[in-house]
Amino acid sequence: MGKLKILIVEDDPVTRSLLEKKLKKAAYEVATAKNGEEAVGLVSGSFFDVVLTDLMMPGDVDGVGVLEHVKERNVKTEVILITAYASIENAVEAMKKGASDYLTKPINFDELMLRLDRINTMKSLAKESLDLREAMDVTEKNAGQTIQDLEMVIHRLQHGLSDIKRVLNEGSIETHERIERALGILDRLII
Repeated sequence: MGKLKILIVEDDPVTRSLLEKKLKKAAYEVATAKNGEEAVGLVSGSFFDVVLTDLMMPGDVDGVGVLEHVKERNVKTEVILITAYASIENAVEAMKKGASDYLTKPINFDELMLRLDRINTMKSLAKESLDLREAMDVTEKNAGQTIQDLEMVIHRLQHGLSDIKRVLNEGSIETHERIERALGILDRLII
C-alpha cells in the first residue's frame, strides 16, 4: 500500500502549516482545512485514509463533529484528535465515537509518525487480508467446479465400465464380437 492520504483540520495557521510541511516531507498526500465546516466539505467529496483534527475549534463543527461526520461517510477513515486541553473525558468520548488515537499539543512529531506508520501497516494488512479472502473465494469456486466436473467424469466412466462388463459377460455373443463391442464402448469413454 502507498502512503496515506491525510486531511489536517486545524484552526491555528502555524500548527496547520507545520503539520502540513512535516507530513509532506514524509511523502504523505496532504490536504488542509482551517475549520470543521471546511473539513466536512472536503470529507464529503473525497476519501482520506486519516483525518488529523484539532478537538477544540471555533464554529459549529468541532473535532468531535468532524469525527462523527467522517465516521458517517466512511468507517475505514482513521481519525486522530489533537488538543491542547487533554482530558480523560474527551479522550473516552472520542474513542467511543470511533477515534483511533488522541494526541496532545505540542505535537510530538516522532510519536505522530509512529502512529501514522501503524495505521498504514494496519490498512496494508487489512487490504492483504481482503485480497487473500477474494483469492480463496475464487480458488474455492474453481475447486468446487473441478470436483463437480470430476464427479461427472467418474459417473460416466462407471457407467461405461458397467456396460463393458455386461458385454463381456454376455454368453450368447461370440467372444470376438464381445471384445469388439467392449473396445467400442472403451473408445467412446476415452473421447
